[in-house]
Amino acid sequence: MSRPLILVTNDDGINAAGVNALADFVSEIGDVVVVAPDQPRSGQSHSITIEIPLKYQRLNRESKYPLYTCNGTPVDAVKIASHYILDRKPDLLVSGINHGSNSSVNIIYSGTVAAVLEGAMGGIPSIGFSLLDYSPFADFQPAKLYVQKIVNKVLEEGLPEGTALNVNFPYTNEKPLKGMRVCRQAKANWEEDFEIRQDPHGREYFWLKGKFQNLDGGQDTDEHALENGYVSIVPVEFDFTAHYALKQLKKWETDD
Repeated sequence: MSRPLILVTNDDGINAAGVNALADFVSEIGDVVVVAPDQPRSGQSHSITIEIPLKYQRLNRESKYPLYTCNGTPVDAVKIASHYILDRKPDLLVSGINHGSNSSVNIIYSGTVAAVLEGAMGGIPSIGFSLLDYSPFADFQPAKLYVQKIVNKVLEEGLPEGTALNVNFPYTNEKPLKGMRVCRQAKANWEEDFEIRQDPHGREYFWLKGKFQNLDGGQDTDEHALENGYVSIVPVEFDFTAHYALKQLKKWETDD
């Protein structure tokens, strides 16, 4: 039987160590094609490029698998790959490995996770991987075993329709990972602030900063898993309907 076709993308850009590690890990399982933004696109969520021309090119650098880059967002990369680069629908889409966590509320801003939601919208089983280490020199090797376990599981069993996986790895500091936990997204937020600076002309500009606040004491959350040395797996979907609220709001209906 032929090997599965695996599309690899990210939001840290084609030159990030994480996407190269992920592509190497999954190349032992299937035929890999990498299509990633030409520069870092972190925090762009599900944005797409509509006001400037979108372009892609194949890189000539030496590689075990084809490398393409585009001047758009992670979602653009998935769209370009699906419509123009790949000759058939991929059996799997993987995104990452992101430099930094995409657990809890961070998923809202994540280009890494947006790429897999775009894949799920197109009927492609999709997994986003992130590591709780923001260093450009982060060690992704401890994640290899779990990346391959999860990828093989999804290829063998599939995912519920419209569902993707948001997988986060804890910062291990050379400690072995304890295992995997399927979790819910923790309730949390960012206590945000702006640092005000001045440019050489005396005009003010701002740098966003903030402190992450975990507001959830539950032991079934992604934050709890990561804090205790486990890989967190959160099933996510692109249906934003608050289904639990429908019953309460139904009384607002009229026949005007």
